[in-house]
Amino acid sequence: MEGVTAVPTPRPEAAGSARTSRLTLAVALLSGALGAAVALLASRQQWSEGTVTVAGGPFPLTARGSDVTGVPASLAVVGLAALVAVFAVRRAGRLAVAALLALSGAGTIAAALLGASDQGALDEQAAKASGDTSATVEALSHTAWPYVAAVGGALLLVAGLLALRYGRLWPAMSGRHERDGAAARPRRKQAARVDPDRPEDLWKALDRGEDPTGA
Repeated sequence: MEGVTAVPTPRPEAAGSARTSRLTLAVALLSGALGAAVALLASRQQWSEGTVTVAGGPFPLTARGSDVTGVPASLAVVGLAALVAVFAVRRAGRLAVAALLALSGAGTIAAALLGASDQGALDEQAAKASGDTSATVEALSHTAWPYVAAVGGALLLVAGLLALRYGRLWPAMSGRHERDGAAARPRRKQAARVDPDRPEDLWKALDRGEDPTGA
């Protein structure tokens, strides 16, 4: 019969699931990696500035994100590690790691927003600069970098939510490298050939715990 082919056609449901898997995987990888990088970068930038009055007049003070709080940078590293670990585990383990990724993003957002109005870091610098423990920062102002760190946390959160929702469709690391590693192991060295006419070969065989007679 004409027009009949034996080649099976993919089911629409399977094709749609594959496309969803690839798309969500790509978005999660990009979002997670970019979010961690943004949060780490923002943590190293200047978050606030001000002055303190000393004997010579106003003394400028600045505080970086790491001076205000180390939480965003730490959680960014945790989130990045969780993003990689998602592909090393399956089932319940994948859900747990995906939840950790999402929580890292949420924690980064919260810490960054709290640090956006922080004054404590500059107050400590003011006390040291003036030698007066009661001194506080003056003319305090903040930059936009805490909010940039919060954006990085939001990207991590998106990656975590995608992993929670679609992680079951994503591939996992293959165990092929373990099989290859086992195959690459050197074989045990075969027992040396023993010449019964040579006494030294017989003694060596006995030292190795072998039967020189071959019985």
